Amino acid sequence: MHRARSALNCMLIPSGQQTFASWLNIGAAKSRIASELLPASSIRHYNSAAAEPFLNGSSTNYVEDMYNAWLRDPASVHASWDAYFRNNSYTAPPSLAPVPKGHVALSEIRGLSGLPASLGSAMSSDEKVIDDHLAVQAIIRSYQSRGHLMADLDPLGILNSELKVGPDGVKRRANEQVTRKYMNFGEHDMERVFKLPSTTFIGGKEKYLPLREILDRLEHVYCNKIGVEFMFINSLEQCNWIRQKFETPDIMTYTNDEKRLILARLSRAAGFEGFLAKKFSSEKRFGLEGAEIMIPAMKQVIDVSTRLGVESIIMGMPHRGRLNVLANVCRKPLNQILTQFAGLEAADDGSGDVKYHLGTYIERLNRVTNKNIRLAVVANPSHLECVNPVVQGKTRAEQFYRGDGEGKKVMSILVHGDAAFCGQGVVFETFHLADLPDYTTHGTIHIVVNNQIGFTTDPRRSRSSPYCTDVARVVNAPIFHVNADDPEAVMHVCNVAAEWRATYHKDVVIDLVCYRRNGHNEIDEPMFTQPLMYQKIRQLKPILEIYSDKLVSEGVVTNDEVKAVKDKYEKICEDAFELAKTETHIKYKDWLDSPWSGFFEGKDPLKVCPTGVHEETLVHIGNRFSQPPPNAAEFTIHKGLLRILAARKEMVDKRTVDWALGEAMAFGSLLKEGIHVRLSGQDVERGTFSHRHHVLHHQRVDKATYRPLCHLYPDQGPYTVCNSSLSEFAVLGFEHGYSMTNPNALVMWEGQFGDFMNTAQCIIDQFISCGQAKWVRQSGMVMLLPHGMEGMGPEHSSARLERFLQMSSDDPDYFPPESDEFAIRQLHDINWIVANVSTPANYFHIMRRQIYLPFRKPLIMMTPKSLLRHPECKSSFDMMTGNTEFLRLIPEEGAAAEKPSGVKKVIFCSGRVYYDLLKARRDNKLESDIAIARVEQISPFPYDLVKKEAEKYSNAELVWTQEEAKNQGAWGYVQPRFHTALNAAREVSSQEVGKRDVSPDAAASGASASSSSATTDQSNDGTWLGRIFGPQSTKKHANINTDFSPTHTDFNRPSDVYAAKVKRSVKAGRSISYCGRPTAASTATGSKAQHNKELAHFLEDAMAL
Repeated sequence: MHRARSALNCMLIPSGQQTFASWLNIGAAKSRIASELLPASSIRHYNSAAAEPFLNGSSTNYVEDMYNAWLRDPASVHASWDAYFRNNSYTAPPSLAPVPKGHVALSEIRGLSGLPASLGSAMSSDEKVIDDHLAVQAIIRSYQSRGHLMADLDPLGILNSELKVGPDGVKRRANEQVTRKYMNFGEHDMERVFKLPSTTFIGGKEKYLPLREILDRLEHVYCNKIGVEFMFINSLEQCNWIRQKFETPDIMTYTNDEKRLILARLSRAAGFEGFLAKKFSSEKRFGLEGAEIMIPAMKQVIDVSTRLGVESIIMGMPHRGRLNVLANVCRKPLNQILTQFAGLEAADDGSGDVKYHLGTYIERLNRVTNKNIRLAVVANPSHLECVNPVVQGKTRAEQFYRGDGEGKKVMSILVHGDAAFCGQGVVFETFHLADLPDYTTHGTIHIVVNNQIGFTTDPRRSRSSPYCTDVARVVNAPIFHVNADDPEAVMHVCNVAAEWRATYHKDVVIDLVCYRRNGHNEIDEPMFTQPLMYQKIRQLKPILEIYSDKLVSEGVVTNDEVKAVKDKYEKICEDAFELAKTETHIKYKDWLDSPWSGFFEGKDPLKVCPTGVHEETLVHIGNRFSQPPPNAAEFTIHKGLLRILAARKEMVDKRTVDWALGEAMAFGSLLKEGIHVRLSGQDVERGTFSHRHHVLHHQRVDKATYRPLCHLYPDQGPYTVCNSSLSEFAVLGFEHGYSMTNPNALVMWEGQFGDFMNTAQCIIDQFISCGQAKWVRQSGMVMLLPHGMEGMGPEHSSARLERFLQMSSDDPDYFPPESDEFAIRQLHDINWIVANVSTPANYFHIMRRQIYLPFRKPLIMMTPKSLLRHPECKSSFDMMTGNTEFLRLIPEEGAAAEKPSGVKKVIFCSGRVYYDLLKARRDNKLESDIAIARVEQISPFPYDLVKKEAEKYSNAELVWTQEEAKNQGAWGYVQPRFHTALNAAREVSSQEVGKRDVSPDAAASGASASSSSATTDQSNDGTWLGRIFGPQSTKKHANINTDFSPTHTDFNRPSDVYAAKVKRSVKAGRSISYCGRPTAASTATGSKAQHNKELAHFLEDAMAL
């Protein structure tokens, strides 16, 4: 009803003196502007037609062409046309053309004197002919523009409920009512023959049709089971392409074999849902009942795309229908799917996830096209639409590695729900990546499962637009609405969508208007909130029954054949069910959506090579990075940049690096080794703080640029640095998806300021922090987050370090066994790495370590702002060459280290605050009294190195100092870990000191997906509830896993180490205290003076002895 009212308002044409042009939203001025902006490729040749006189009957089909030619040059058309257009007759409705003063009669026009006299008497009739042809053209355009508003799209009949039945008993659409009432056409005009304009294809090979036939064909094309939205597209060529695909007579015809294939696929889709409903009636599965046509639709898109050359398809979708897609689109073994319903424990480490979030990866033969196809469904959480940019990033990466610059081999399909498609902002953000050069995937096919409800919310309460798909208009994506109860109409729309994407490499939307037969899930009661809708639904026959009856009535199949198809699939399901009963564990490795073939083979899982490089490499990269382009004489560089380049060259000569030069050397050295490096984010080409300058711009030639790091070595790896749209959510998701495709790539996203990462929190929480725990998916994604309290206010100060540390999965009460493999084992067992480094050399090493690790972990980097130009924040080449490597903790190296027994205080800190402390210590001449140790890698925590420093300064007070407020920053994370490290420094008891452990082991994911695991975790058999309420279990848990494949990652410490951890206590009177800003609600003050006051205050406290 919401849409019907909008439709009627749009379709009614004002009466009176308003012209066709005003009704069509074009006036003479707008037409003139449009004609002037017409691209050269679309300008027709007018010469022959322009020479024809006004009264030549054969020219009536070219009125619009004449008008465009006249707008350009009135002298280019015949004098009769010139007079006609000057009198404004062209823009007037039939018989309402104004007659201004000075009107020139046609008979008086020079050039018409040679015409027969009888023509003058035919003046009025000829004008009517032209007006009527223009009216027909307007009618055709009306159907093309607005016909979708009255299309029969809703299987429930709700959307068109307000249409009235006419006096003749026929339920008329607004289009026809408008046509008869306002176009001056009556029943007596229905048999009049009109020549069709060039903007329609309804005639096929016929150029003339009676008005009744024109209306009937338009009604059949635009107001039947398909509604086509495309007239907002700016390209005339693309509009004509769509017109031809829908208007050509009999274009939507299918052979009997094709109809049987649709039936078979529909039968499998419905059969799968029916089988699950029978076997697991109380389980949530978010089935497709009411929208089963989605399965044949997706398979049709895949068939056509495969035929047109696509070899790999990456798909993203919500929970509804996911299991059906995995079973019948991807053809994942049914027994693996059914095992998910068995409530078994997982054979792999990690939390796992619920069955309707899991992804998969399948390579199989497409039997319809007889071509191999690779299908991947990306795992995703319940946060609707958040997977969209992840899919796009993964698709873009596959295209990149295949050299598929036009998207001919790799494509993406995104499935949406109607409420989420118009409700979630990430949809809009992702659409706006569609045509950006460094983010485009060259066209995505969007399928909206429009069941006309969002959980319990009616569309009238969940969107302000007529359609849920209106967001797609922003990228000129055609939108095809289709009634999901007409399978053949759906298949035709899918054919056109796949061909559109292959032809124009642009997005396209299929809106499957369907319904939801059950509640939001199978145990939900929808009658509470939508009683009338569900009364209607319960009266409807299922789509399989509707289509089966249709084909039986057409003689395509028999009832016995229909039954045989159903029975065959039923047996397949039963066999798979019996096979699933033999499984003893769930294997999450079977659900991996991004396998890395060969990456883990032949590697020592507990070894990482030094990350230092030869000095010659540093010099070469430094020189190239500090030089203008080879054609410097022709490439004008900004004078300020010339100074920056000169300063870089000077540093190279002095064997030192600042932050920007150290970063360039890290990237360049990896590029030398053939590693692909990609840096993305807002303003990353220059850098937010104008420090990077990886793209040099010609000062006199637009778009002329030079990228130094792309020209280091002839056979180097590819380097991509690209400014993104002003989006965090979509762009971070995109880069995460990009990182999933190939482990041998350094993929980075940099925030303009670290504060702004909070608008991408969903990607951080649901994908990056716990993707491996939930979906056995590793990622080496790097987040670079400018961070530091520097008086810039609460929105430009904090990357919320505390949030990342709170999500780290290491146990604060567990000191891992010390060994040579301590550091690498920590990295292996944790969910991600959080660092706040203080030197360019350490930044250099940690970036290189991301590639040198034998596995992949996300890296969260707090990066500096003021340190980018701090005179003391420099590193020597000696710290980056030879066997040097990343330093997890940088100990005191000054006077205090020479006489540790005399040190009165040891300050532990992290990041840029070190330089404030260094200056304060120097100003107070306390170099021998205070030692400063820098914790460069905060998570996993460097227990062993902290313990070593504490033991070295055995008489000193231990203090943690940070620039953030006490309830923010690293303090909440490091405090219990310092306690554990100090406990390990001296064992004084075999009994546990302090409170008992009353929580599950630290974990990356919020919970276990397995109900049996959850039950076990809370039983009295030695797990955490058992330790409170029951006796300890004598059952031994598994040892630490040494299989370091991506499907065997020990994120959580095994339970048998509890006995080992409790035998430690802190030396009496020795602990670590806090020194820094007090607790605060905001991250920072907006006052520079207040900031300086706070800084001075806690630095004074830090220096106090």
